[in-house]
Amino acid sequence: MASSHSTSGEIRELIAQLDVDRAWLLEQIDRGHWPELRLDLAALERELGQFLTLANDGLEEKSRLS
Repeated sequence: MASSHSTSGEIRELIAQLDVDRAWLLEQIDRGHWPELRLDLAALERELGQFLTLANDGLEEKSRLS
């Protein structure tokens, strides 16, 4: 069974990778890729950014309480 410290580290890595992917998506949108999907992809990018911020904040809160 993994310790909570290593699990938190894995989650932080996943959040960081998803943030890289979110930034890539935003860059592609800004470059004009997929114009027919621009509004939907922009909404997805915003929601993903908000989700990642909440997830990161939750991890920080959990580590402060531990």
